[in-house]
Amino acid sequence: MARVLIVGAGLTGSLCAALLRREASSPLRLTVWDKAGDSGGRMTTASSPHNPQSTVDLGAQYITCTPHYAKIHQSFYDELLADGILKPLTSPIDGMVIKEGDCNFVAPHGVSSIVNHYLKQSGADICFRQRVTQINLRNNKWEVSRETGSSEQFDIIVLTMPAPQILQLRGDIANLISECQRQQLESVSYSSRYALGLFYEAGTKIDVPWAGRYITSNPCIRFISIDNKKRNIESSEIGPSLVIHTTVPFGVTHLEHSIEDVQELIFQQLENILPGLPQPVATKCQKWRHSQVTNAAANSLGQMTLHLQPFLVCGGDGFTQSNFDGCITSALCVLEALKNHI
Repeated sequence: MARVLIVGAGLTGSLCAALLRREASSPLRLTVWDKAGDSGGRMTTASSPHNPQSTVDLGAQYITCTPHYAKIHQSFYDELLADGILKPLTSPIDGMVIKEGDCNFVAPHGVSSIVNHYLKQSGADICFRQRVTQINLRNNKWEVSRETGSSEQFDIIVLTMPAPQILQLRGDIANLISECQRQQLESVSYSSRYALGLFYEAGTKIDVPWAGRYITSNPCIRFISIDNKKRNIESSEIGPSLVIHTTVPFGVTHLEHSIEDVQELIFQQLENILPGLPQPVATKCQKWRHSQVTNAAANSLGQMTLHLQPFLVCGGDGFTQSNFDGCITSALCVLEALKNHI
């Protein structure tokens, strides 16, 4: 049974795992490693330490589907809607640009529920806090080393982490990347920002007419969402939760600052926008060094094959575009590249 390692438990990685399970002509042993403590990647949902039912989406907020992708990715949307993982966004988002024909969706259980849906379908062995450091060739297999734990061998590797993290890998992989591929990977660029999740006690009232709001006049804050309201979840037992996304210039300027200092600066600006907010019972501040792809790898056709025997391929939004459909496109391209090897 071929052993397949997928590095990255975000949307592309989880979808690759589910598609491989679905499409493989022979049995595969699928393993997913992620350096974080939970699944989701940039579609992560954080829970309050006081009440796990109180959650905030720290990454993607909602999914916009254009008429073009509604047609070519219809089966993916139909499945997620039928299973209640997505539902139409009906709450008011102030300042949202709506183009004709577009549909917007939210995940009632948080955006990470989409990733978890695909991971569950895949039946993969999932290990968190596994940071891959080296990839070497050993007897026509890949030997993968990690920060903690012993190295393991695999027949096929799918890398779905951001391009700069692929370039940081040591071992034989560094010499297997051609000069042209290296230039393509180096050309992928990302915006950076912070997200701050705030959790409040049950019964707390946040009296605003919107569920989300784009802010255009603040140097620090770009978007605010009352996350439970965004998902149409009102409960007397669960307190409201807020998420604040910073502007990219603020994120870039404060990228190497301490989380505590950044959180304090966001709170100061939030007071100007929503004065008199009560004290949250818990907070979660997330640094997104690689937030959204601003420049994807040119001519990469949704994936980049680094080695054929044994097979090693890269996927993710760095090879397409930084949204839900970009990740689906990349996962399908990875599957196509792998078809003759599974």
